[in-house]
Amino acid sequence: MNIDGKQCANDLNLATKECVDLLRGKHNLVPALAVVLVGEDAASQVYVRNKVKQAETVGMVSLEHRLPTATTMDELLALVQKLNEDPSVNGILVQLPLPSHIDEGAVIEQISAEKDVDGFHEINSGRLLNGDPRALVPCTPQGCVILAKRALGADLRGKHAVVIGRSNIVGKPLGVLLLREHCSVSIVHSHTRDIEAIARLADILFVAVGRPNLVNANWVKPGATVIDVGINRVEDAEGKSRLVGDVDFDAVSPLVAHITPVPGGVGPMTIACLLKNTVVATCNQYGIADLP
Repeated sequence: MNIDGKQCANDLNLATKECVDLLRGKHNLVPALAVVLVGEDAASQVYVRNKVKQAETVGMVSLEHRLPTATTMDELLALVQKLNEDPSVNGILVQLPLPSHIDEGAVIEQISAEKDVDGFHEINSGRLLNGDPRALVPCTPQGCVILAKRALGADLRGKHAVVIGRSNIVGKPLGVLLLREHCSVSIVHSHTRDIEAIARLADILFVAVGRPNLVNANWVKPGATVIDVGINRVEDAEGKSRLVGDVDFDAVSPLVAHITPVPGGVGPMTIACLLKNTVVATCNQYGIADLP
């Protein structure tokens, strides 16, 4: 059965909108998300447009800052610092990837940890690892866990979760979140021996490597739940471009109990969790603890 990421995202956005309405009505606050885009990357422009549109849909203020590719590192850092110091801005997102002459790590660390709604800052990473409730949790891993719960129920304890991929953005924080759910967690990667055999042990298999159709039927246990994080653009035999995941959907879906499609799976949840994080950041900044 397909896990409907769009419907799950819609449900989360409704809950976020309810919180935004309460912030406006009870505290006279409207969360504001600032999105910074550097350069002309076509995919990034689409992502930014979707994020801004969804922010406005749930009643937030969205602030776009579009900068040319030639923007210097100092200029970008100065803008981020200006947004840090602006009390009317509650969340800051710098769209990745950045042009090659800009140090992404330095830009992420320039963002105030309290406004880092992507959850990439080292302070938020440390808070997540330590179970600190102030942590702003990376959006894609957060969405993955919500999707797994949508398929399997709220209690994931005792499940064997296998994560393919160890990136700072998805794999590592996802492993921490799954441990918090009391799963047994294996994180595998390009240097793992007999990776297929470990993947076949998974009750829940999360795949986040950026390689189209990497995972085939030999990698999955019958009846497992598969969460496919990959978004890859490929050309078919006729030369037409289409999006596929890291999992060979046609080969794997008949074998498993639940699977996320691409598109329409994890992608919508990433944006929904970004908006949720903006509300969380706003509440943290003002010491508000009375929202649902």
